[in-house]
Amino acid sequence: MTTPVDHVRGYHADLIAVRRDLHMHPELAFTENRTSEIVAGHLSTLGIEVHRGLAGTGVVGVIPGRSTASGHAVGLRADMDCLPMHELAERPHRSQHDGRMHACGHDGHTTMLLGAARYLSETRNFDGTAYVIFQPAEERGGGGDVMIRDGLFKRFPADEVYALHNWPELAPGKIAVRPGPVMAATDEVAITIRGKGGHGALPHLAVDPVVVAAHVITALQTVASRNVAPVDSVVVSICSLHTSQTGVHNVIPDAVHLLGTVRTFRAETRALAERRVREITAGVAAALGGVAEIEYSKGYPPTVNSEREAAFAASVAERIFGAGNVVHDADPTMGGEDFAYFLEVKPGAYVFLGQGGGAGGCLLHNPHYDFNDDVIPLGAGYLAALAEAAMPLRGTATTRATTTRVERSVA
Repeated sequence: MTTPVDHVRGYHADLIAVRRDLHMHPELAFTENRTSEIVAGHLSTLGIEVHRGLAGTGVVGVIPGRSTASGHAVGLRADMDCLPMHELAERPHRSQHDGRMHACGHDGHTTMLLGAARYLSETRNFDGTAYVIFQPAEERGGGGDVMIRDGLFKRFPADEVYALHNWPELAPGKIAVRPGPVMAATDEVAITIRGKGGHGALPHLAVDPVVVAAHVITALQTVASRNVAPVDSVVVSICSLHTSQTGVHNVIPDAVHLLGTVRTFRAETRALAERRVREITAGVAAALGGVAEIEYSKGYPPTVNSEREAAFAASVAERIFGAGNVVHDADPTMGGEDFAYFLEVKPGAYVFLGQGGGAGGCLLHNPHYDFNDDVIPLGAGYLAALAEAAMPLRGTATTRATTTRVERSVA
């Protein structure tokens, strides 16, 4: 029997052309104007009802099935923005814009959802409504949150939502999905430590904020090692340090500025980490004669898959890719993802699609990265299969529909 993946392979070449065009013209958060035009144009050409304007550049396509009697609706989401990076690889479709690059594969995600939309619009082999959601500003700006606040699920009331992300560390043809936390909350901390500047040869007459900063950085590592349970997870990373005085070897500066990130999975751990970062920083600075100013900003919440939908997504993956190609116990990652906002208001699952490194042969956010075009039919077909399996037509694909419902009820 022909699968959605087989169907998408019929226009794989078209999708590759779209993906590479998007790669050549990357756009940053909330400026995805060209990308939005391309997405809306492709959907319109397919006869899909198109809605624009959510979060500025967001696009939503509405695809009714052969029947809508079930009243059920499924949301499928892709992100569209790029990273503020300079592409170093030489390839025909490299970025044409310095300082902007699709180094995380959002060009591939957008293309795969366009492929799924084409399949769903051509076959309509489901009972319900599929919403294809093209979201801006995943990398920075929380475009998912903005779309929701702009009325995404009031206008397009999906019962469940799904998204996937390419994963270079996973071989092509494999899927990883699990219930519970899969990506972390992404909080940011900015610390200014003030001392008293002076001559490097007379440190006793100064309060050296560099020494204070060094002790603060070391002490903050106790959040993970001594404040959070060993079976829980937290990362506190100070990633940047600069002083108010540079370029001179014998001047103790007045201030040191630190930037860092705090990553957690659980709400309780998130609150504990913030409290301890504030207490440790202020306490260590005071003990050494300095003063600390702390700005702690909440970023994306953790991405948490609902149990039933994660089990359902895994069951669909097993039918599409084979049971041996579905990873059920992949470790969560401390990276962040603003699909988390969708999962705070709707049940659903965030899935990792193996791409094995692609032509770039490297990890995400690398200046040599490129999406692996070979996996486009796999991702597009899988997204389409999720919609079909969640909204089966009566009297067709009875075995699959029955199996799906049993698995979902057991989960």
